[in-house]
Amino acid sequence: MKKKYMAMLGLVALLLVGATSAAMASTGAKPAESLPKAVREATAQFNDVRKAQAAGYGVFHGCVSGQQEGAMGVHFANPSLVDGAVELGQPEALLYEPKGDELELVGVEYVVIAEAWNASHPAPPVLMGQLFNFVSAPNRYGLPAFYELHVWAWERNPSGMFADWNPRVSCEDFVGEAAG
Repeated sequence: MKKKYMAMLGLVALLLVGATSAAMASTGAKPAESLPKAVREATAQFNDVRKAQAAGYGVFHGCVSGQQEGAMGVHFANPSLVDGAVELGQPEALLYEPKGDELELVGVEYVVIAEAWNASHPAPPVLMGQLFNFVSAPNRYGLPAFYELHVWAWERNPSGMFADWNPRVSCEDFVGEAAG
């Protein structure tokens, strides 16, 4: 029984690696090191939160922090982008850290509704070599099950460029939706 389980686990891992490689090859994906640079280029205009708001982004659930691992910051999400697609230049959420009376862009989060993605793809989404994480439902965000990928393009993250939580980001200065 254990051998069958291990063989099945190995097969699933092999299929995921193959699907990821195929997705990278078919899209001409670049090495992971170029993803943060591409994100910075695509989102530079949103360093000014007013431009993000003009583009359809708005505060979603205030400032998200962990008990020990840091924070994600204030999510400004664009609901019209939350679907079953991945587009480098259109992250579903922009992440801002409150600093006094200002909001500083620190990263982005790509969000793909799992049901929509799974309807036409055999494997989880991949963006420039980075595999998305799966978040089941129910979840703290009130969303259906989804895939997500954080990219800390504007604030170095000692936990990793694609980790969910950034210990260098804080919600300490968040005062509610009036921020920004």
